[in-house]
Amino acid sequence: MYQPDHHRVDDVPQMHALMRARPLAALVSAGSAGLYATHLPTVLKDDGPYGVIECHLARANPHWKDLAEGNEALMIFQGPEGYITPNWYPSKAQHGKVVPTWNYAVVHAYGRPEVMKEKDWLHRHVTELTAQQERNEPEPWMTSDAPGTYIEVMLRGIIGFRFAITRLEGKWKMSQNRDMGDRDGVAKGLSKRGHEDDLEMAEIVARQQLPT
Repeated sequence: MYQPDHHRVDDVPQMHALMRARPLAALVSAGSAGLYATHLPTVLKDDGPYGVIECHLARANPHWKDLAEGNEALMIFQGPEGYITPNWYPSKAQHGKVVPTWNYAVVHAYGRPEVMKEKDWLHRHVTELTAQQERNEPEPWMTSDAPGTYIEVMLRGIIGFRFAITRLEGKWKMSQNRDMGDRDGVAKGLSKRGHEDDLEMAEIVARQQLPT
């Protein structure tokens, strides 16, 4: 991934925070089927220097057979993102030398997937994934709420993967290349627009330091 110095993030806890806040990842690999991608929810564990991702694919998804070969794969976690209009820059009125752009935060995790077919592992994984996503529900659903025989049938339809991360790349493109006046204009513009990720981005833009 292209990472200009002022957009690069190397802080593992910061990248992990994004991965946990946005656990739906795009898993990309190259194999006999060529380039192939699957979008899937994940559980991030703190094992090792960069963490371990646990996930699963439908057994009917042919992607798992390419992944089972153990070649390097990439998981992409998309953070807050949105369009930035040059109308928010005070410098537009000063010299007009401004253009539109797009702000975003993203993490790329690299590793070699390991197939996990054991029923106990799969059951633990889906139980943890469910608990992770249900934790803010007023009455969290649990796998034990469904008949055990039904869960066993569902488990037979998936293939698990343990993805030990060997390399992490973080990029926070959040107006760091603009001066403080323009940056303040972006933060205010995002706060006023208030669409989807705008408020989260406004906070990030407002706390960025000038590039060194």
